[in-house]
Amino acid sequence: MAASPLEIVETIVLYAVPVIVAVTLHEAAHGYVARFFGDDTAEKAGRISLNPLRHIDPFGTIVLPALLLFANTGFIFGYAKPVPVNFGKLRHPKRDMIWVAAAGPGMNILLAVISTLLIFVPAVLGIQPGGALLKILWMSVQINLLLAVFNLLPIPPLDGGRVAVGLLPMALARPLAQLSRFGILFVLALFVILPRLGINVYYWVVGIPVQFLERGILAFLSMSGH
Repeated sequence: MAASPLEIVETIVLYAVPVIVAVTLHEAAHGYVARFFGDDTAEKAGRISLNPLRHIDPFGTIVLPALLLFANTGFIFGYAKPVPVNFGKLRHPKRDMIWVAAAGPGMNILLAVISTLLIFVPAVLGIQPGGALLKILWMSVQINLLLAVFNLLPIPPLDGGRVAVGLLPMALARPLAQLSRFGILFVLALFVILPRLGINVYYWVVGIPVQFLERGILAFLSMSGH
């Protein structure tokens, strides 16, 4: 049976609210940490902001994830407008880029923790969040865990790739950094093309870690009776 217009709207809201919050704070975190370490490029570009409109890419943040979701691809991918960072302006570029890059996934982990607590604490106090709110909070946990794990993959230009560049000796860091021009194509090949050939890389490198973390959170929430 085809979904009704109301069900479609509810599904969009269920995904859109956590995604918009997640990507907005993810990108803002990069800008805040870059400014802390001496680079004001994002600030001058107006990107150190909690205004989602400054970070959302209409296609990458909304259209592409929606298409993948409704096409039942088993793979959800999206992106926001990258916050501009001039690593040369950081006080200690190679070291500080680690903190700047890690700030985005770190924010997603923090949002997952906050969403978990917003489910857990009211339940312990005997307050039952509304069904819609509960769904949005749990979706926030799932989306933020997925974004954190995905972005920490050591493939430039993903955040994990930049963390790896900062951690590796220069002889290895330089060639890895040069892969950033082709990194997204490599990611799409891994997670879109290979699954069509029966090799589900996405499940092994993203799905399993996310499921492991979700099981831990569900065990924690079960203490409140959820």
